[in-house]
Amino acid sequence: MKSSPNGIGIKEKMPGPDPDEQARQSLTRIKHKLMIMSGKGGVGKSSVSVNLAIALSRKGFKVGLMDVDIHGPDIPRMLGLSGMMAANANRKLDPMRYSDNLTAVSIESLMADKDDAVIWRGPMKHGAIRQFVGEVEWGDLDYLIIDAPPGTGDEPLTVAQLIKDARAIIVTTPQEVALADVRKSINFCKTVKMEIIGLVENMSSYTCPHCGRSVDIFGTGGGERTAAQSGLKLLGRIPFDPNMVKCGDAGISYQQQYSESPVTRVFGEIATQTANAARG
Repeated sequence: MKSSPNGIGIKEKMPGPDPDEQARQSLTRIKHKLMIMSGKGGVGKSSVSVNLAIALSRKGFKVGLMDVDIHGPDIPRMLGLSGMMAANANRKLDPMRYSDNLTAVSIESLMADKDDAVIWRGPMKHGAIRQFVGEVEWGDLDYLIIDAPPGTGDEPLTVAQLIKDARAIIVTTPQEVALADVRKSINFCKTVKMEIIGLVENMSSYTCPHCGRSVDIFGTGGGERTAAQSGLKLLGRIPFDPNMVKCGDAGISYQQQYSESPVTRVFGEIATQTANAARG
């Protein structure tokens, strides 16, 4: 091992198994690979990634959650996972275990100091993502959910090049500025020939807990219009609930704490639609 400029251990190039072949072998044991994308930050993409992974795992599927947001990893904190990944007897890294059906990997799980900044250029990020695929003991999975950073830069491009059969789910909010960026994500997928399963509209409305009135804080119907204009499926509209933020910050499962809420119901529906689309 050697250290990167910010102290995170990365492997030196040494004789041994071909890393690309390791990645290919690992991917053969994963049925469906889904990259969660967004055109811009602040739309709740990581929250959707986490809760979609939890919803699929609650339906009995074996799910892996791979956080490829190298500069802003949030997945371990949102899942309430701590500590660092360790190598097993096969000389592979064991992913962090959230439940019997859900495991996760993030660059944060390789950092001794979680507040360190990851100051890497494209080739180092490409190498890290390749290691996440090939040098992690994922085992047999029904779904690998890949939480990509906002935009169309190094990380989503690496996923598209490395995981040829990955498909995309694009997250947006209803307002026009977010939708304009979504269209860039759609064009990215067309350029790299990645199938889009559908769109998810997050924070679509807010129901006042006192008067019961529904308020469209960020506008209304934008995700549905964009999906229709692009010939894509709208997988679901997730209402805004402040408890989602609180649970994410505390590393608590929203769906377990608020199992009867409209948000939990919608995530269950999105998981069903995603599973149907992935099989189709």
